[in-house]
Amino acid sequence: MVNCIVHDWQGKESGKASIELAVAREASANDLVHRAVVRQLAHARQGTASTLTRAEVRGGGRKPYKQKGTGRARQGSIRTPLRPGGGIVFGPKPRSYSIAMNRKERRLALRTALMSRHEDLIVVKPFADQLSTPKTRDVVAALARWGVADDQRVLMILADLPDSIRLSVRNLPNLKLIGADQLNVFDLLNAQKLVISEDALVKIQEVYGNG
Repeated sequence: MVNCIVHDWQGKESGKASIELAVAREASANDLVHRAVVRQLAHARQGTASTLTRAEVRGGGRKPYKQKGTGRARQGSIRTPLRPGGGIVFGPKPRSYSIAMNRKERRLALRTALMSRHEDLIVVKPFADQLSTPKTRDVVAALARWGVADDQRVLMILADLPDSIRLSVRNLPNLKLIGADQLNVFDLLNAQKLVISEDALVKIQEVYGNG
């Protein structure tokens, strides 16, 4: 179990919260999380790279010159891989980079990654009512009050994504906003600080606490 201090919009302590999630054994945690990250990055690849073999390149049906008498190496097509403009040998073709990983392993890796970042966790009160209109400078000021430096990569996790917050943070290059139901291992490990609303923490506990 990890106990956290809850901060309000002004950065003051306003209570405490706790999160308890089952994590992988220490001996296998690194391997499990690593496989989950590799799987996520592999699934992000489009796999649309494609080259033409000598059978697919247009042209080259006629023999470029006679077989004998020229003193040159014999050639049967101008589309051979040995000539410019020819086909590609063993070039990439459209493919899927998907890696299999069962659901229990994925969820265990996610819980392990989240609990491993407990020292960088900042729990805050829901603050959608503090932003009647989108204002980026208000969010920047709030982050500073919560102890987040300007140059730190921040992952903000909220239970809901109202337009006032979404529009306020979209111009911040170091901040990524996701919902509590969009957790993923890469974002959890890539961020330097995790800002989680109190209601998002409860939702995470409910969704991922059952294993």
